[in-house]
Amino acid sequence: MPVIETQLDVHSSEFRQNAATMQTLINEFRGIEHKVVAKAEEALPKFRKRNQLLPRERIERLLDPGSPYLELMSLAGYKMHDDKDGSEAGGGIIAGIGYVQGVRCLVCANNSAIKGGTISPAGLYKTLRLQEIARDNKLPGITLSESGGANLNYASEIFVEGARTFANQARASAMGIPQITVVHGNATAGGAYQPGLSDYVVVVRNRAKMFLAGPPLLLAATGEVATDEELGGAELHASIAGTAEYLAETDADGIRLAREILGKIPWNDQLQWPAKKTFKAPRYDAEELLGIVPNDAKKPYDCREIIARIADDSDFLDYKNEYDNQTVCGWLAIEGHSLGFIGNNGPITPQGATKAAQFIQLCDQSNTPILFCHNTTGFMVGTDSERGGIIKHGSKMIQAVANTRVPKFAIVVGGSYGAGNYAMCGRGLDPRFIFAWPNSKTAVMGGAQAGKVLRIVAEQKQRSKGIEPDPRVLDMLEQTTAMKLDQSSTALYGTAHLWDDGLIDPRDTRKVLAFVMDISREAERRKLSSNTFGVARL
Repeated sequence: MPVIETQLDVHSSEFRQNAATMQTLINEFRGIEHKVVAKAEEALPKFRKRNQLLPRERIERLLDPGSPYLELMSLAGYKMHDDKDGSEAGGGIIAGIGYVQGVRCLVCANNSAIKGGTISPAGLYKTLRLQEIARDNKLPGITLSESGGANLNYASEIFVEGARTFANQARASAMGIPQITVVHGNATAGGAYQPGLSDYVVVVRNRAKMFLAGPPLLLAATGEVATDEELGGAELHASIAGTAEYLAETDADGIRLAREILGKIPWNDQLQWPAKKTFKAPRYDAEELLGIVPNDAKKPYDCREIIARIADDSDFLDYKNEYDNQTVCGWLAIEGHSLGFIGNNGPITPQGATKAAQFIQLCDQSNTPILFCHNTTGFMVGTDSERGGIIKHGSKMIQAVANTRVPKFAIVVGGSYGAGNYAMCGRGLDPRFIFAWPNSKTAVMGGAQAGKVLRIVAEQKQRSKGIEPDPRVLDMLEQTTAMKLDQSSTALYGTAHLWDDGLIDPRDTRKVLAFVMDISREAERRKLSSNTFGVARL
């Protein structure tokens, strides 16, 4: 059994400095999450006056008490669009994976406590990603709906792509993935189609309102005068229009009905549960994950130190290490789940790319999922690399990552630069789940490097025209370019733009990976009862 023997000095000043910096970054993103919660809680008196629960309270009522819950993309849209100070991050949606009646589900709630739950462009793309997660992992969906619809300030950015959310709902129904929606309040225009395309709809009496055109638009368009209740109230949809299957009395009653509906679906009855594997915890403390990655990105470290703190019994079987030791490949397990591992101890060389591509094929052959642990400056550049066929071999690695049939998981623990991001299964290569540590950086290249490149290009262009370059102008170009790229490469920037499924505390890495790998494993065993068009109300 090849157990990793740590070389990490947890008492060194460098370790303590690394850990202190990481803790500061953790506190920063957790503080932003708390800021969003506090902003929503300002609406509590208004919600209580209407006898309503806050959106997060609805999710708490929906989930099985004490069961695991993983929130996803909590900081989507951070400081984007109308979010001036970070307090409105999340894209107008609260979402995650948890248990309802013992069934693992994707649960979503419109954050109607902030701007009426209106959806920003970030909210749209968050929804599309959530639907992708539900589809790939065969997760039933429960939506707690109350939204003013699209944020009209950004309607042109939402309208066309918004149709894709409806198409995804229709296809999920046809796949055999149940979708339940509780309408707690407004569901207007396009927002009305979200419950309409669900398989089961619960409406709350005197609160739910669904219509394609509200009373003001109706009056302007046709001259007809109607109240909200007459036009699209809960009783109308439950007893006359037939849009809703269930009529609830309160928010809590609607959530109870959603739980009962799911409880009556024999979702897990035919699933063959494999015997639980026994496993040993890592031999090293997860607390030590805080101090492994250096503050200085130029300082090397061994990614096996991370493996030692997330792998069962710190057991890792290296693959082809003598051939190339900068791209680390091998086998490990996390809470009994067997995994192939690919990590970085330096740039990806031609040898590293061929080694990784071969390793991916072995994992594909044995149906072993793969974990990618990003910390790379990208592919090695230079005359030797080009002569060694870095483009050819790098392409092979990207081909292998793109085409492997096994589930892929990714954690960005440091830098993820250039085509190295692609080769290590960044967002564009469709990992089943991808998370990031708060110190991580993702960009086409480092800011300083980008600044120097543009400086050289500008200087050469001016000299080719017979102009003597002004050093002050070149300095400014270099500095502003570096600053701009550095600002757009941070973990907060990346998670705001949905480059990952959320930031995580490094100490939670093993727990998060075990949870999502269990989801994936269950999905691989589950057979769906599909049809052609999904379930439609007739």
